Amino acid sequence: MTAPSVSTATGAPGHKTPAAELSPAPGAQLSFRPGRWIDGWDAEDPAQWGSQGAAIAQRNLRWSIFAEFLGFVVWQLWSIVVVSLPAAGFTFDTAQTFWLISIPSLVGATLRFPYTFMVSRFGGRNWTIVSAALLLLPTVGLALCVSNPHTPFAVMLLVAALAGFGGGNFASSMANITFFYPQRRKGWALGLNAAGGNIGAAVAQFAVPIAVTIGAGATLQLPLAGWIWVPLILVAIVGAWRRMDNLSNARADVRASLSALKAPELWVMALLYIGTFGSFIGFSSVFPKLIADQFPQFSALPVAGATVSLAFLGALIGSLARPFGGRLADRFGGSEVTIASFLVMAVGALAVILTLPVGNFALFLGCFLLLFVASGVGNGATYRMIPTLFALRSGASDGHSSAGDISAQRTAAAALGIVSAFGAYGGFVIPQVLGFSKTSTGGYAAGLTWFVLAYAVLLAVTVAIALRGRRRGVRI
Repeated sequence: MTAPSVSTATGAPGHKTPAAELSPAPGAQLSFRPGRWIDGWDAEDPAQWGSQGAAIAQRNLRWSIFAEFLGFVVWQLWSIVVVSLPAAGFTFDTAQTFWLISIPSLVGATLRFPYTFMVSRFGGRNWTIVSAALLLLPTVGLALCVSNPHTPFAVMLLVAALAGFGGGNFASSMANITFFYPQRRKGWALGLNAAGGNIGAAVAQFAVPIAVTIGAGATLQLPLAGWIWVPLILVAIVGAWRRMDNLSNARADVRASLSALKAPELWVMALLYIGTFGSFIGFSSVFPKLIADQFPQFSALPVAGATVSLAFLGALIGSLARPFGGRLADRFGGSEVTIASFLVMAVGALAVILTLPVGNFALFLGCFLLLFVASGVGNGATYRMIPTLFALRSGASDGHSSAGDISAQRTAAAALGIVSAFGAYGGFVIPQVLGFSKTSTGGYAAGLTWFVLAYAVLLAVTVAIALRGRRRGVRI
C-alpha cells in the first residue's frame, strides 16, 4: 500500500482531537499526523472502508496478532518450565508448583484492567510498542532464574509473576482492534486477533520442550526457554513502531469506562467469559502438569534427539477454534453458539472424569481436546456478544449488525478489556482448584466435577440471555 501523506493541519501527536473529528460525516477523508496518528476514522463508512480503511485495519491487525502472540507465549512459559524443574535440580512441592503455574494468570488478569485503558491514553500503536518491550523482563528473568537450582522459591515466584505482562497484552490489543473494524466484521476480526494470541500458548508448549532438550544430552538447557523469545520480541517492537497506527477516535474518556462498569451486561459477560476463556487459559496452563501426573510415559516423547510434549495440542486446537466461534456468532448470534459451547464443555469435563480410572491416554487426550475445542468456540462467541449487548443498551434496534453511536462503541471497547480481565482469572482459579483437589483427595476428579457443575450454571445464564433477545426479536 502506498504510504499515506502526512497532514500537519490537525496539530501535534498529542493534540486532543475536536469532537467533530471523532464522529466524522459519511464519506469523510482520513488525515494523518506525525507519530502515525489518524484522524477521521469511521469503520462503518463503506466509502472510507473500501478506499483506505480495510488495508489500514488489516495491517494493524497483523502486527497486533504478532505482539499478542508473544504475550501469550511469555504468559505460558512457566506452565511448561515447571514440569522440567525437578530434572534441573529444583525441589518444590505440589502446592509451590501450582503457584508457579497460576501466578502469571493472576497477575496477567489484574493487569488487564489498566491495560484496557492504555490504548485510549497513549494510542494503540504506542502502547503495543511499550507492552511488547515489557516482555523482555519476564523472559530474561526466567532464563537467569532457572540456570541456578538454588534460586529461592520466593524469587522464582516473583519472576513468574512478571510473566503476567504477557497476559495483560490481550486487553489492550482487543480494545484497540475493535475500533479498526465495522460491527459486521468485529466477530471475525476479534476472533483472529484473539486466536493469533491464544496460539502462542500452543507454540510455547511445543517449542520450549524441544529447545531445552535438543542436543542437551543428560543436561537440560532450561535458560533457553526464555532466551529464544528475545529476538522475536525485538521484531515485534520494531514492527509496531514502523507499521501500526494510533486512532484519535480511540482516545476514550473515563466516562465510557465508568458507563461500562455500571452496566449489568458487563458483569454477566464477565461471568460467562470466566467460563469460556478462563477454561481455555486455565486448562492450557495445567495440561502439561496433568499429563505428567496421570500419564508420565506420555509427558515427554523423544523425537530426533529432542523431547516433545503433546500438551500443546490442547492450546493449539482451542486457539484455532476461536475465530470460528466468532464467525458462527456473526451468523447465528453469540448466545446461541455459547449455549452449545457450555453444553459440550460440561460433557467433555464429565468424560475426562469417567476416563481417568480407565488409564487410557488416547481417551483422556480425546476428551480433553473436545473440552478445548468447545472453550475455543465459546471464547469467540462470548466475546462477540459484548458489542452486541452494548449496542442494544445504547438504543440500537439491532445490536448484532449496528455498532450504535461513538459513545456506545467506546463503552463496548472498555467492556471488552474489562471482561477479558475477569475471564483471565480463570487461568488462576483452575490450576488452584485442581491443585487443591490433588493435595486433598489425591486426584483431579473432584476438581473436574466442580467445573461440570459450574458449566451447567453458566449454560442456564446464557439461555436466559438468548431468551431475552428472542422476546425482543433480536439476536444476541
